[in-house]
Amino acid sequence: MLEVFKNIIGIEELRKRISFSLAMLIVFRIGAHIPVPGIDSTALAAFFQANAKGILGNLDMFSGGALRNMTIFALGIMPYISASIIMQLLTAVFPYLERLSKEGEAGRKKITQYTRYGTIILSIVQGFGIAVGLESMALTGNRVVLAGIGSWAFRFTTVITLTAGTAFIMWMGEQMSERGIGNGISLIIFAGIVVGIPTASIQSIALFQTGELTLFILIMVGIIALAVIGVVIFFETAQRKIPIQYARRQQGNRVFGGQFTHLPLKINASGVIPPIFASSILMFPNTITGFTSVEWLQRIGSYLMPGKFFYSLVFVILIFFFCFFYTAIQYNPVKIAEELKRHGGFVPGIRPGAKTANYLNLVLSRLTFGGAIYLSAICVLPSILIAYFNVPFYLGGTALLIVVGVALDTNGQVETFLLNQNYDGFIRKSKKRKRRY
Repeated sequence: MLEVFKNIIGIEELRKRISFSLAMLIVFRIGAHIPVPGIDSTALAAFFQANAKGILGNLDMFSGGALRNMTIFALGIMPYISASIIMQLLTAVFPYLERLSKEGEAGRKKITQYTRYGTIILSIVQGFGIAVGLESMALTGNRVVLAGIGSWAFRFTTVITLTAGTAFIMWMGEQMSERGIGNGISLIIFAGIVVGIPTASIQSIALFQTGELTLFILIMVGIIALAVIGVVIFFETAQRKIPIQYARRQQGNRVFGGQFTHLPLKINASGVIPPIFASSILMFPNTITGFTSVEWLQRIGSYLMPGKFFYSLVFVILIFFFCFFYTAIQYNPVKIAEELKRHGGFVPGIRPGAKTANYLNLVLSRLTFGGAIYLSAICVLPSILIAYFNVPFYLGGTALLIVVGVALDTNGQVETFLLNQNYDGFIRKSKKRKRRY
């Protein structure tokens, strides 16, 4: 481990990239403490304290505490994530966007531009909803907006502030991806989640000292957390390798083909998109019922609260649906079979063409079903820990998937960078030897 750190420090470009990413994360954390004008922070903190284990606690976790304090980064990067996922889905539906995605760098820039526009639109809508919700909280006895501020003036200021904050985070993420190390957007989400771990640990120790949390439960939660992290790492790196054989063909005196390779298919091909989509859909009824006193809406909201059986059931059903839906968008067994047949490849024991497509479809269906079970178990586990073990924080399954996935991805990029530097050094050495001769 020390040798790895020495190699990282010794490479100037890698050191600059890591320093740039850390500087951007520091700016992100500073912005998470600048409040939106016109907010009573004391009343807002009391409201979040009463709803810390609900949907608001889950949303606040992704923003790194910015939502709890209603700062300029309260929306976080989630509007950009939602816009990116929506754009990916639209790319598979609309031929125009599909053609853009195949036009190389110019097409990708155009899609990125549309994603930015979508992020701004979603930020404006969500910012307006938050402003109206904060004003409506006065009806339930929680006056968060300071007295003397006009209604539309507060809404306009809140929408502009939150939208500008999300746009700035989006810009920081893109700069980190270009000039730093790792994926900038993922690292911002990672930082927002990880920053809450020390506070959650302190709360757990405090509950243990007061006797509300026994030593046995504390140890069991730690063991379960380590076991779940190990399971996530295993499933996120697990693949089903389908063997591919290329037929030999002769052109003149040369023989081409005859190679043996494999087609890797991940167990969890859809990543964290199904939980994010499922939680986003379930977020709407909870958000509405949190700021209204209508009886039938309150009844629906009571069934769709995190930790409730009906909420977990709907959550699992949505995860299964989006797992199969997104995997079907990413992988087309018919196109894969046609490409293999065109290049002279085939699966041993399976006839090329329709038989290969059916075989790949069967394998993908089984892998997706197993991946959906894995995602459902990971995402429902936090609700069980909160409901039955009284864990004082909401380390959601989606958050755990993001943290582990970002850590693995960043580690892989650092290792690739180190390997490339060693390879370049080897090339430079060989060039020096040629010059000597």
